[in-house]
Amino acid sequence: MFSAKNISPRRLSLFTALVLAIPVSIIVLLVTQNWAWAIIALAGMLITGYLLISFMLERFIYRKIKLIYKFIYKTKATPKEETYYKYILPQKSIDEVREDVEAWAAENEKQIAMLRRTEQFRKEFLQNLSHEFKTPVFAIQAYVDTLLQGALNNPEVNIKFLEKTAKNIDRLTNLLNDLDEISRLERGELILYKQNFVIQELIREVYESLSVKAEAKEISMVIKKGCESPLTVFADEEKIRQVTTNLVENSIKYGKQKGHITASMYKTDGKHILIEISDDGMGIGEKHLPRIFERFYRTDEGRSADVTGSGLGLAICKHIIEAHGQSIHVRSRVNVGTTIGFTLDAKKD
Repeated sequence: MFSAKNISPRRLSLFTALVLAIPVSIIVLLVTQNWAWAIIALAGMLITGYLLISFMLERFIYRKIKLIYKFIYKTKATPKEETYYKYILPQKSIDEVREDVEAWAAENEKQIAMLRRTEQFRKEFLQNLSHEFKTPVFAIQAYVDTLLQGALNNPEVNIKFLEKTAKNIDRLTNLLNDLDEISRLERGELILYKQNFVIQELIREVYESLSVKAEAKEISMVIKKGCESPLTVFADEEKIRQVTTNLVENSIKYGKQKGHITASMYKTDGKHILIEISDDGMGIGEKHLPRIFERFYRTDEGRSADVTGSGLGLAICKHIIEAHGQSIHVRSRVNVGTTIGFTLDAKKD
């Protein structure tokens, strides 16, 4: 059955030649009143028209289409691709070629948009990296300059300035260690040592290790009522300790004075355990939520409140959880609080 959408160049040539030949043969028949001449005219016009139209299509139209294909599929073709261009491509209809070109254009548009976003993230990353390094470096420079200008001889001042210098050097060391760790995580070099352990016990140990920081802000840290029953997960215990420590430390850092931090654990589908760390601190604006797991990304409020972190903690948490084949999420509201949760495999026999 004839289909205008999928018609090949040869069929198109034959159809066009036939359309031209029939009227001519009818005219010849009417003029000569001779069926033989009419049939000869029909055959001659059909053959001549078919050959001429095929040549025109191949020479001037499909040749250009081939060039377009070579361009959109990256110029230099392999021998196999040359065979495709020579023998297979001409069988495509103009509509099919148009659809291919539109699909290519849409894909290119997506890639360009992604490149623009990547470029923007790269600029922000370099800007944030510069900021994170400048703060401790400039502080160290100021303390050292002050000591060299005479404060070194003052016992009360030099000890104080050296202690502050040491703190900023520790900050730089932590930043470099975090950068090295996240680079290894992004390269997929993290090796997990999975085992069964009770998640509540790990949370209590993290609470104990951060109790001094929490007490300084009079923040209480508890496990939610109803979540005390032991739940065993199958994961790398030390890496999950790193994740929960970071989340609780962030809750302390951005939590309000005399606030609360609550850890909750739930069975989900029988195969996974959901762990959530919640606080009632400053919260995060909705527009920032999609980006908080990016390297160095911080809200203006968060940046002004935090002078010690590397800005890589949440990014590292995300990579660790994803290395376990799980997901991490965030819910937050300004001046209400933040909840960050992640899933882990349940106990493996």
